[in-house]
Amino acid sequence: MTTPILEMQGIGKRFPGVVALDEVDLEVCPGEILGLAGENGAGKSTLMKILGGIYQPDAGRLRIDGRRTVIRSVSDAISRGIGFIHQELNVLDNLDVAENIFLGREPTWGGPLRLVDRRKLHAEADVYLKRLGLEISSWTPLKNLSIAQQQMVEIAKALSLNARILIMDEPTSSLTLTETARLLEVAKELKAQGVSIIYISHRLGEITDLADRAVVLRDGRNAGVLAREEINHDAIVRLMVGRDLDRFYAHAATAGKPQYFEVRDLRTIRYPSHRVSFDVAQGEILGFAGLVGAGRSEAAQAIFGVEAAIGGTVLLDGKQIKILSAKDAIAHNIYLVSEDRRRTGLIVDMAIRENITLPALWGYAQAGLIDRLAERKVSTEMCGKLNIKAPSIETKAANLSGGNQQKVVLAKWLSLNPKVLIFDEPTRGIDVGAKAEIYQLMRTLAESGVAIIMISSDMEEILGESDRVAVMHEGVITGILKRDECSEEAIMRLAVGHR
Repeated sequence: MTTPILEMQGIGKRFPGVVALDEVDLEVCPGEILGLAGENGAGKSTLMKILGGIYQPDAGRLRIDGRRTVIRSVSDAISRGIGFIHQELNVLDNLDVAENIFLGREPTWGGPLRLVDRRKLHAEADVYLKRLGLEISSWTPLKNLSIAQQQMVEIAKALSLNARILIMDEPTSSLTLTETARLLEVAKELKAQGVSIIYISHRLGEITDLADRAVVLRDGRNAGVLAREEINHDAIVRLMVGRDLDRFYAHAATAGKPQYFEVRDLRTIRYPSHRVSFDVAQGEILGFAGLVGAGRSEAAQAIFGVEAAIGGTVLLDGKQIKILSAKDAIAHNIYLVSEDRRRTGLIVDMAIRENITLPALWGYAQAGLIDRLAERKVSTEMCGKLNIKAPSIETKAANLSGGNQQKVVLAKWLSLNPKVLIFDEPTRGIDVGAKAEIYQLMRTLAESGVAIIMISSDMEEILGESDRVAVMHEGVITGILKRDECSEEAIMRLAVGHR
């Protein structure tokens, strides 16, 4: 048997009131892709942060190349050939792409003056951008990139370390199908070059496609190991949640008033010369597919009033409405669950209660003073309905798992009785159990008469949940497919510009 390049034995880690890891074992062989799966809170990221030098373990041993090793810091991990692609973006938007990739490792000239060799910096950055198929200039300021492009820059940064052990923590959570396919190709190329990869993903199809073995954690403990031939969606789910999820996708077509919500000739700042028109029936889930930069999120933001539309008409239940700001959209019971919940969906330093009631504070005020009792009543009720797992409604949103943060965003809008709900990447970075709950919630909302627009880069999600699918390419809807017309191939043809 091949000697493991990495051995983690009996790893334990405690935080105040929480046992994050309880005697967890993990080993990786040279040139192996190890899938690491588990629900949010199972301990995956904590275990990897110990390997990456961010946390110190309270118990256990770590060996690299058979030798006992102590990793005291991030730089210590890097010096031992460990690279880390984090789930949450660790980029600086005031720097350009190349500066982000080589931050702290810039090539220099001028001897003791240590002047940055900008020509070499950008030439080397271009090599990694090309490797990932990312067609942007390395001189581009990061703030000008989409979240998906920023994620690819983070991946380029990790590749530039020439790591022997590469940790990929949800690397495709913000990527489209095309970008995901390219990243999976890169992972296979790295494996062929002898790089060991620990691949964490809630997209179980990726683990099934890539992994030589899969390790599953549950509640901070080892739940099981699957050999290559044993890896499949159902086997991973059983180990993750300790049971079968009988109905993962909760699709059941709901008849309702046609053309309940209509958008006509919408023009956005990004695509001012292109017009977008579509309609959503009452109780329908209209999926929006497309590649990064297709204009899906921009259309959603224009509808919600976050970014003013240049032109277009919006009708709700046959009546034209005017939306110049998010306040106008909220007044008409039109809400947006944004793509980046931590930056634009929540105020993470505020409590669950405060986040849920924030959009309608006027409804909880008497004589200008907030009625805390009313706030607590509604927040407790919404937490119960959505099964939000937290010690109390006073817990800060920052301390919740990704799935529970997403549920708080939903609770905020559901407490206001939505008529139209726009989901932008509704299950990005959340575990399979929470995904199933959110899919069921979306279907329940549709059955109650809410018109739902679902923007997603997850093809399984689009095919599993949508009643119809609108596909966008460079600011234009290239086609709208009925459910029985939908397939991955049909969507991709439209996504690359075929009408």
